[in-house]
Order: sequence, then C-alpha cells, then structure tokens
Amino acid sequence: MIPHTQWVYTRRDFLTKAGLGFGGLALSALLAEESRADTVEVDPLQPLAGRPPHFAPKAKRCVFLFMEGGPSHIDLFDPKPELSKHHGEPLPPSFGKVFTPMGVGGNALLASKRKFAQHGESGMWVSDWYPNVAKVVDDIALVRSMWADGVNHVGSVCQMNTGSILAGRPSLGAWVTYGLGTVNQDLPAFVVMADAAEPVGGPRNWGNAWLPATFQGTPFRKDGPPILHLAPPGSVTDAQQRSKLSLIADLDRHHAESRADDSRLAARISAYELAYRMQARAPEAVDLSQETAETKRLYGLDDPRCKDFGAMCLRARRLIERGVRFVQLYCGSGSQWDAHRDIEGNHGKLCPRSDQPVAALIIDLKRRGLLDDTLVVWGGEFGRTPMSEKSDGRDHNPYGFSMFLAGGGIKPGITVGATDEFGLRAVENRIHVHDLHATMLHLMGLDHKRLTFLHDGRDERLTVNGGRVVKELLA
Repeated sequence: MIPHTQWVYTRRDFLTKAGLGFGGLALSALLAEESRADTVEVDPLQPLAGRPPHFAPKAKRCVFLFMEGGPSHIDLFDPKPELSKHHGEPLPPSFGKVFTPMGVGGNALLASKRKFAQHGESGMWVSDWYPNVAKVVDDIALVRSMWADGVNHVGSVCQMNTGSILAGRPSLGAWVTYGLGTVNQDLPAFVVMADAAEPVGGPRNWGNAWLPATFQGTPFRKDGPPILHLAPPGSVTDAQQRSKLSLIADLDRHHAESRADDSRLAARISAYELAYRMQARAPEAVDLSQETAETKRLYGLDDPRCKDFGAMCLRARRLIERGVRFVQLYCGSGSQWDAHRDIEGNHGKLCPRSDQPVAALIIDLKRRGLLDDTLVVWGGEFGRTPMSEKSDGRDHNPYGFSMFLAGGGIKPGITVGATDEFGLRAVENRIHVHDLHATMLHLMGLDHKRLTFLHDGRDERLTVNGGRVVKELLA
C-alpha cells in the first residue's frame, strides 16, 4: 500500500505537472477564436445588408429549377443500351439486394421507350422528351453520378434543400442569404414559387430553422398578387400606412432593447419595412405585360402545356434582374414526377411542361448577358429505378441519378460521372448532395466549411460533416 504522504502534492508540484494542460487550454481558446473569425457578422437592425463573400464569386445569383417527385434520368439524360438488351429480365445477382420504397428490387428490368441522340458540339446525349433543352446542351454541365441518402419524397426533398433527410435544418437559400445578404432593398433576397400543390414537406424546404428568421424564403404565388395581403385596403392612404408601420417599428425596437438574442424581433422589424417597400415593387417585378411578345413565346406562354411554368421562369428572370439573390422554382410540385406507374403518361406531360421554359431561361439569360454570373441548377430529389413497377412505372432511385448546371462559373458542354450499365447506381465520380451544395456555395463565393452558425455549442454548416467542391464542374 502506498503511504498516504505520497498522494499529497504541493501547489508548486501541481502547477509543474499541469503546465502542459494550461497550454492546451490556451491553444483551445486560440483555435476557438480563429474559428469565430469566419463567423458571419449580422447587423440585427439590418440583417439583410450585403456582406462580402469569402472570395470572388463566379455567380452572383442562383435559380434552382426543382423537378419534384424524381424525374427519370434513364429516360432523359442517361441512355442505357444494356437495359434495352435485358428488358424483362431480372436484375443480375451481382447487383446485390436493392432496397426501394415499393420493394421493386427484384422486379424485371424496364427498357426506356425514348429515343436518344447526341446534340451540340459537345455531343451530349438527351432524349426526345427534352428537345428544347437539347438545343442548349453546349451551355450546360450534365452530372450523371448524383446520389443521396433518402428513399422517400419527404426526406429526399428535405435533403436536396437542407442537406439532411431530417427536418430542422436551414435551407440552401437561407444559408446563401445568411452568408451574403441582399443587393436589393425592395424585394426579398430569397423567393420560392411552385406551379401546383405545396411541395412535399412544405415551408421547411425554404425555412431558416435556427438561423435568424429573416433569412427564410418568401413564397410568391404564380397567379395574381405575388404575396397575399401585401397591399393595404383601398381606404388606407400611403401616409397612414407609413405612420402605422413606423409606430410598430418603434415599439418593436423598444421591446428588442432588452432582448438582444431574439432574432424574431429583428426579423419582424425588417419584414415590416420590406413589406412596405414591396407593396409597390413586387407587383411590378412579376408583371409580365411589360415583356415583348417574342419573349413570351420564347418561354411558351402561348402553349397551354407549359405556360404556367414558363411564366414562373420568366418571373424568375425578372426577379434576379432586380437583385433577388436566390430563386427556387418547383415544377410538378406535390411530387407529380413520381411515376410509379405509366411513366410514359406521367413524364409525357411533365417534360413538355418544363422543357421549353427551362431552355428559354438559359437562352434569355445568355442573350441578356446574365448567364455568366447566374447559376442555374436543374434536378429533382432522386431518379428512378431501371427495374419496373406495376409493369410500366419506376420506383424511387437515390443511388444514381442526373442533374445539370449552367451559367456562373460552370464549365459548359461537359458530362461528369456515370452510373452502371443499367443506371441503378452511380459508379464513376460519385457526387453526393453535400458535394452539390458545396459546389454551389463555392460558385457564389462561399466556402462551405467556413459558412457556419453556432447552434447549441456546435458550428453548424449546410454540408454537415461532408461535402467537397466538384472541381470538374468549374470553368
């Protein structure tokens, strides 16, 4: 037994033996301070004020064209001759077990009925479902090796928007707005539009979660006044409206003086002021009567199949011209691309709805000199399986699917990555949703590892603990 006296240390002994520990504490504090140096400084009274990027951006703004429900990559951008050869046969055992929501992992393979051809100088393959997009392939970069973690719409739409299949994280547009602020004073920095039902998961797809509330997206309606209840009653004069809002702002500021950590108050003050300015600006921004007849035809406003989404794409162009930083458009909102059966009938309606407007947006941005610094992204939450469902449909496929990008900082006319011979899994240069997000932020001048927000003692970021910039996509 060790004598009790050997357990006793003098203060000098303790300090000598613990010296390295004190050094570690100091190092920890220095590292924490260095980490805080990248923290975004947000003025609580002007939370949307413009902020400098981490480095010179290639893209000043972004339009995300979201095909909700999961468009079929093997019927649009990823032709698979082997799938046609083995139509009706089971998936070879070498592919292993495949989990799908509807359990079609063991079903027979379903060949695509579409005709594929190479287009443009790049020779990019596109099916006859997207003839107009085929005309602009030399302006886009096609990714054939996307993959994600979710198998159902709610989680997968959530991940494509927030980086996680679980609810409760800020959206991509909210992160961009938090990092960069806005360059306009009369419109939101982040606008969302849907062509049909509310997107699966609803407002969380453009929400702020634990970021300050002012960074969430603002939904615009596709018809009529862009925002409900934006305009005051006809009996209220402009002077009365201004006086009322000034009083509300004064009361909110007084209330906020003792509640500096409550971002909702700052967001409310900012929202009231923005709403007042938008009363005149927002209706003008989405007023398509100011556009030429040629421009309206370009977007397909004379075609009943695509006039609704065409009008949304044209409004998106008008919004980014007026300084809106991030615009997200949902085509087929409410998971209409979800072709569990009759993929020919399903995609046969949705492709004509989106093809001409998507191509028109790229053409219009380019001829106006806006494409060089506007990032355009097209895609859904996942793709579809090469195995059949109900004999003529396809199940969800997060293991390998296609998306494309165009504009600010993107190398045009290239195809990146590949799926296997049947289009089931990404096998070459696999690109995860986190990699896509990291690349989008990079093009907008933001380092995804440095764009952080302290939440519950942890520096959170859009790409969670992963993500890489896909350099092959960069010009």
